[in-house]
Amino acid sequence: MKIGSIDFGERPVFLAPMEDVTDASFRLLCKEFGASLVYTEFVSADALIRGIGSTVRKMQVADVERPVAIQIYGRDTETMVEAAKISEEARPDILDINFGCPVKRVASKGAGSGLLRNIPLMLEITREVAKAVSIPVTVKTRLGWDCNDIVIDTLAEQLQDAGAAAITIHGRTRSQMYKGEADWEPIRRVANNPRITVPIIGNGDIITGDDALMRFETTGVDAVMIGRGSIGRPWMFEGVMARLRGEERPRHDYAWYIDVLKRQVNESIDKCGEYGGILHIRRHIAMTPIFKGIADFKSMRIALLRAESKEELFQLLDEVPQKYDVSVVDLDAPTN
Repeated sequence: MKIGSIDFGERPVFLAPMEDVTDASFRLLCKEFGASLVYTEFVSADALIRGIGSTVRKMQVADVERPVAIQIYGRDTETMVEAAKISEEARPDILDINFGCPVKRVASKGAGSGLLRNIPLMLEITREVAKAVSIPVTVKTRLGWDCNDIVIDTLAEQLQDAGAAAITIHGRTRSQMYKGEADWEPIRRVANNPRITVPIIGNGDIITGDDALMRFETTGVDAVMIGRGSIGRPWMFEGVMARLRGEERPRHDYAWYIDVLKRQVNESIDKCGEYGGILHIRRHIAMTPIFKGIADFKSMRIALLRAESKEELFQLLDEVPQKYDVSVVDLDAPTN
């Protein structure tokens, strides 16, 4: 499967862009474990052209994580074109446009999935951004605004005609947010539409290698994208890719998983300072499956999430296999 001139091979698996999750250190971990393409956190076009430091820093990409995509979002064509040109200067391999974020602060302002209520503007933004940069421009969107407005069949053709080099489809509507099960039937229809010639990437509820394999085999998508299922378990790509190759998932002891979490902590601290880095990593600690099912673990979980120093946090992590029966943990389990 190719996006532009970038060849991802057969059945690639992508890491979805996620706010406060897909920073540089997490992207690199997922890449090392087998992710075929990684995305930055989504970048506000308005904040980018104003030169907001925290926004500009999100675009810093390293050669070791290539191929890598920068994702931008906004609500008007002129701003998005200017932001696209600035983004290209950061040297990503792909520029992605977010037409799918459902959160109120984005969608209610007419950006992200809010543009599902203004398809002509969505297409204009796609067309003008694709003209403005020399790298492939892809888009990520949803099935429609709500269950009464499933537009993806027609919209996918329109986005392709507007210049999208690939289309990622999340199998939910905006009104669903992240609730209920993702509906892959519309994704299947798009992937098998003879008018569609660009790659179609399916997204939604992939948390195991079996999930990924099933979606490839039953929908005909060119790639799958994993989002929330990777939080607290960047190693999941290792197992997913093994399953797609028909191989056994690599086996690791419990200490190996603790060491991966410690690496996330160290890299987060290197980026944000000790206290800020620990605050940033708490979502991963809260959602990692390696603590799931451990008896009488509530007090330890609270302590882990309240730790304010690296020394304290690492001491608690080391105590987990010493004080608790970790043999009950299903290391293939999905996140909480």
